[in-house]
Order: sequence, then structure tokens, then C-alpha cells
Amino acid sequence: MLPEEIEVHRDRMWRRDPENRVEDVYSAERFIEEVGFCEALTDSRRPGPSLYVAVCGRRDAHMPRNVQKDPESRLAWSIKDDVMRRGKCFYGKLLRGRSTFIAVRLLPFFNTLWGVPQRMEKKILSDDAQTILKIMRREWEMATRDLRQASGIPDRARFDKAMTQLQKTLKIIPSDVLYEPTFTYIWSIPEARFPEQLKQRVDREEALKEIARSYLVGAGMTLRGELARVTGLSSPEAGLGNWGLVDEGFAQRLAPGVYRLINF
Repeated sequence: MLPEEIEVHRDRMWRRDPENRVEDVYSAERFIEEVGFCEALTDSRRPGPSLYVAVCGRRDAHMPRNVQKDPESRLAWSIKDDVMRRGKCFYGKLLRGRSTFIAVRLLPFFNTLWGVPQRMEKKILSDDAQTILKIMRREWEMATRDLRQASGIPDRARFDKAMTQLQKTLKIIPSDVLYEPTFTYIWSIPEARFPEQLKQRVDREEALKEIARSYLVGAGMTLRGELARVTGLSSPEAGLGNWGLVDEGFAQRLAPGVYRLINF
């Protein structure tokens, strides 16, 4: 159990407060910038900040079964689309393959940990993913249906799997979504929006530390395994990031795997 003062801190930072909830694209962008990264549409049953929870403005926000008739779900979905279109934050299926927002200032660190250097693409990416990526680098922007036809991948499951791999390795991003005449995403490559951030080279230990820092600032305190569950990092890597904050005097270690802001 977390101390109540930590929960109150998370209420403020993660917008779990009705008076401070996210109500439009601009407050959503400010929220993402402050927390550094968050999932888009998860609820209180998963740890970490979430745009959906921030739209609801309460600790116990649960995604209903019928999201189309729920006003909070519809608003969160609409804001998600608007943030994606504006391109002031990175958006894609990244952490554990879930839809994730990342503040631009943290993008070099995420790219260090999850990105794949071009020289390693043939070893790491599937053949289908490489085919799609080659097309995207030539076209720079394509709708899902057009991209699927151009790739020559007839099986939808195969295509979706390759697209997820490309998102998880920061190779493609959705840049827009259309609902008429039919639902489709418009895809682009991250370099089109974030060229400078993706060029930066960052040491892996520094990247772990900065992602741990961003999470701890919003969380106030992390329990054992929490950072690993939120990000998908291995426990040793998450621990290395938190220990970097302890060595720096930014955090204190209260118990194995338990860290707290030093000046909280």
C-alpha cells in the first residue's frame, strides 16, 4: 500500500482530480509533458499515468464495456486523436505494445532503449516489417489499406503483427485517423516529425536513469517492480535506472525495489 500523501501526489500529477482533469487537447499535451510518458486508454487497473484516467479525473476510473456510449471514453478517444494529429508528442504502440504517448524531450531516451539502429534492422525486424518499412521510407505517408496492398501481405494478422513490431521499435507512427468513408489510420515515419530527437545518441544507462526519473517525479514513490510493469523494462534494467537516481541524490531507497523522491 502507498502512503496517502503519495496517492495525493499522484492525484495531482496524474490528473486523478476532478478539478484538474484533462478536458481538451491542450490540457492533454500539458499533462503528457509533465508526466513524460503515459498510456492512452488504460484505466486504474494498470499502474502508471493514463490519458483516460486523466480525462475521468478520479482514482478509480474503469473503462466500461460499451465505450461507444460512455462520454468519458468518447472524450478520451477524441482527445487521443487530436494529440496524435498535432504531432507535438510521440504516439504509437510502444510500451508492452500498448498505445503510448511520450513527451518529445524523452524521445531520445526511449529510442535508445526500444529503437533499432538501421544497421540492425535485417537481424531484428521480420521480413514483413522490413517490406513495409521500405515502402514507408519511400512514400513517407500512407493509409492502412494502401500500405497493405503495396506490401503484398494478404493476411491481415501478418500485416498487423508487422505493423505492431514497427511501432514498438519506433520505425512508424500513426499521424492521423479518418472515420469517413471508412475507418483508417494514416501512417508516417517518426523522422518526419522528430528528426532531431531521433538523431541524438544517448548512453543506455543514462536513458534508463532519465526514464526512471520521469516516472518517479510523477509517482512520488515506486513500489517493487512497478517501473518494470509500467514500461516493460526488465527488473534489472529498471533497478539500474532507479539506482542511478539514488547515486545522484535525486531519490532514496527505502527497501529492495522501493524508491522515493528525496525531497518529497
